[in-house]
Order: sequence, then C-alpha cells, then structure tokens
Amino acid sequence: MRDFDVVVLGSGAAALTAAITAHEGGARVAIFEKADKVGGTSAWSGGQIWIPNHNRQAPDRSDSREEALTYLAALSHGMIDPAMAETYVDTGPLMVDFLEERTPAKFYAIPYLPDYHSEFPGAKREGGRTLECPPFSYQELGAWAERVQRSPYYPDATMTVGETTLGQPVPAPASPEVKARRRERDERGMGAALIGRLLKGCLDRGIEPRTDMRAVELIMRDSAVAGIRFEDGSIVHAANVVVATGGFEWDKSLVRAFTRGPMTHPVSIKTNTGDGLRMAMRVGAMLGNMREAWWMPVIEVPTDLNEAGMQLFTYERTMPGGLMVNAKGRRFTNEASNYNAFGAAFHEQDVTAFQYANLPCWLIFNADFYSRYPFLVGGLTDHFDEGARPPQWVPSGDTLRTLADRVGIDADGLEASVARFNANASEGRDPDFHRGEAANDIWWGDPSHRGSPRATLGPLGDGPYYAVEVKSGALGTKGGPQTDTRARVLDVDGNIIPGLYCAGNAMASPMGMTYGGAGGTLGPAMVFGYLAGQDIGEKLRQTSPVAAEG
Repeated sequence: MRDFDVVVLGSGAAALTAAITAHEGGARVAIFEKADKVGGTSAWSGGQIWIPNHNRQAPDRSDSREEALTYLAALSHGMIDPAMAETYVDTGPLMVDFLEERTPAKFYAIPYLPDYHSEFPGAKREGGRTLECPPFSYQELGAWAERVQRSPYYPDATMTVGETTLGQPVPAPASPEVKARRRERDERGMGAALIGRLLKGCLDRGIEPRTDMRAVELIMRDSAVAGIRFEDGSIVHAANVVVATGGFEWDKSLVRAFTRGPMTHPVSIKTNTGDGLRMAMRVGAMLGNMREAWWMPVIEVPTDLNEAGMQLFTYERTMPGGLMVNAKGRRFTNEASNYNAFGAAFHEQDVTAFQYANLPCWLIFNADFYSRYPFLVGGLTDHFDEGARPPQWVPSGDTLRTLADRVGIDADGLEASVARFNANASEGRDPDFHRGEAANDIWWGDPSHRGSPRATLGPLGDGPYYAVEVKSGALGTKGGPQTDTRARVLDVDGNIIPGLYCAGNAMASPMGMTYGGAGGTLGPAMVFGYLAGQDIGEKLRQTSPVAAEG
C-alpha cells in the first residue's frame, strides 16, 4: 500500500471529522474501517451534538463560555480536567463553523431540549445547546449509499430525532407528504444524516474509506509513530495515526478489567472490541476514565421486533403511572432521570448480600399505562397505536402479588412500594427520589402536562399489571488513552507520543463520568477529531519545504 501523512482508524463521526480537517490542512489521508460498512455507532445514533455557546441560538436563547464551564465544573466530581473542558467549549463552535463551510454538514439548534442536569448552575433549562442535521439524501453518495451502517433501533431511517421517541416522549411525526418525499430521495435522518454528510465531505476530497481492515499494531520508529500493521499482514506507513475505533464494550475481558459496574447489554456495533485501546497500551499510553461508559438502560425484545434483540429504554420510564422496583420490591431511583445518570443506579452494592442491589429490576405498569404509551414496538417510532395491549411475552398478573410471584419480586415489598408511590404521586410529589422536580423529568414525561410534575408523576392504577425487566447497557465505553488539548496521546510519564492521536469513544473522555445533554457523546468526539486534524495540518505546514524556506 502507498504511504500517507495520516491514517485514520475508524469511520464514525470523530474519524470522518479528523480526516476532513487533516486533508484541509494539506495532509494525504487514508481511512481504514474494521467493519464491512462505515459509520460505526455514530450512524446508529440520534446524530445530535452537544455544543455550548454556538451561534445558532434562537433569538430568545442565550449562552456563554462562562455558563458552559460552570455547568461542566458542577458535574465534574473531580473527573473533568478544566483545560480539556475549556478546549471543548472553545473549540466546539469553531468545529461546527468549519464543517458547515467546507462540507455538506448543516446544523440547527433544538430550542427546547433541556440539558440533562438542568437544575445545576450554568445549565440551560430551555435547551439550545443541542444541534442536529436535517435529513440527507443518500442519492448523493452513489454506490456508497449501501455501505453505511443502518441502525437496528429505529425502523424508519428517514426520521429526525424530534420525530421519534428518542427526541421526545410523544413524537411530532412528519406529514405523509414529507415522508414520501424523503423515501423517494432516500433522505435519512438522525445519525445517518450526520454520517452521510461527513462521508460526502470525504468522498468529495477523494478520501474513500477502506473497509474490512482491522488494525492490530502501531509501527513505531525511534519512539514515534511510523505506520500501522493490519490483521491481514499488510502495512501502511504514516507519521500520524488517529485512533477513532470506538470503545471496548463488546470485549468481555476488557469490560471486566476496567468498568465500574455491570454492563451486560451494549447497544453499539459489535466491532467495538477495544482494538485501539490495545494498540495504544502496547506503546505505553496512559489511560484515563476507564471505569466509565455512556450508560443506557435496555430491555430485551424478541428478534422479530428488533434484530438486535434489544430496545433502548428511554422515554417509557418517565411516563406517569409507571414505577421501577428491584427484587425486594423497592423503588431505587428517579425513574425519569437521564439515561446515563440512571445507569449509576445499577452499580449500587448491597454489601451484606454481596450483590448489586438493583439488579434485576423491572418497570411495573398496567394496561391503561400501555394503552396510552405503548413502547414495546421494536424500535423508535413516530406514532403510538392507542389502545394497544402488551404482547403476550410480557409477564402479567391480575394483582400485584400475583405478578410479583411470577417474576420473582418480593410481594410485600412491591405492595408497600406501590402504595407509597401512589399516595405521593396523587399529590404530584416524590419525596423519596424527587421525580418531577428537574426540567429534564418534566420534558420527558407526558407532554400534555409538560411543565408540571404530573408530566411524570401519576399513580399506578388498577390491574392487570405487567413487568418488563430492565438490563444494564451502554451506548459505548468512554475510557481510553489520555490526550492533551490537541488530541495527542500521552504516555505513562505524561509525555506526548509523537504522531499518535485519539478521538471519540476510543479516548479518555473529557466529560468524565457525566453527560451534559443530548449529543454529549458525539460533540466531544467530533471536537477532538477536529483538533487532531488541525494539529496534523499544522505540523505539516511547519515541516514543509515552503515553511522551512519562510
């Protein structure tokens, strides 16, 4: 194979952003992807990016650098490096402007989606920091249109986030005419829109990703990167490598070695097995944030509903009339909290029993709840089939005690928990876990009561009752090689490993253990991909003959 200035490993949003930016800096760029299709988990995602202090705010919205940094500091728990946070906040708007000027990427702000911890200082209760792309016609990609990953978690690729239950609990569907136009033009939304636009930016530059190419070893010369060795034995020489290979959530040994709690149901692409992590460790990279993941509660569904056999568990637990309990029949957290924070509840230890206190656990609901908010549909949807009944595979019971006995919940505990929950919910309050007090809670509840605790708080009601078991899942891990503010990988002594960069879920996330708002995964991924590309371009300019003569 030919030599390049930079090899980018991976083809998600971080990788494609790095490739475009490095090319604009004058680099000869190659992209190599392990899977047979491109896009990674980014293509499966909602495609939103969380970018504070951008210039696309609605006239009645405002933001500032100080507010964004105050918010991140309030969420830090000492795990967010202030320099990395400042770099992220300062660079995000520049990255968005760069992509809009140089590629087909276009972004608009979602005005009302609140930050996930909206009660903290510096948060935006009324939203505005989350950006997304409009649908993109895959006809512009030619033969590459069928070489992009398709998500198993939503059946209709044409939808935007706001038209699905990933964006709001009761979606605002597009009109039949709009849907027909999108299908005719093969317009795809969400993560597919973002990846399609970035991929087109690469193809326009003659950068065609190579698929089925698993990188296994960094080639070093004089302690600096000199190339990559692939699983098939081939070698590509390059003085710069950007590792954007995703996390390690599909490698059980790495999950067992590093993460802080159980993670049995990852919902990312299965090629995320820590290849980049292993390569970086072999050359002495310092690791960071290894115990963390982008946690996501998950429910198992039959594969005829969803080929992955899993469904993201997002809006269902926020609706009034449902509650979650553990095996003792006890509520254990605010059911309406954001999914990343919710995942921490699965890590609580019962030190006497030496077990995880809240696994297994179940969502408890009744027939009326499901008729209003049917959620076992096999994926994100833009409509509700009112009057639906839970499928037969969902455990049920005419009484709470019958249901408890059937699924293995302590019946006395369940009856007591429901009685207390019902009494408090009838009054619109939750003194135990404060459900309904945060802006995030009442956004995700029933929109007919938006702005009130009753959006998420309501008594369970009469039987028959149903229980769906909830599992501990993740969108991906968020630990990996530590980098500096230019995405350069650091060794165990804190020194830069020349030529090695990292971005996305492969790197030690600058977000620590938190999730600022919708798009909080892809935002940092793209920002640090952009920074990696910028630094490579700057190095090339400094070492070029023209620069030397100047």
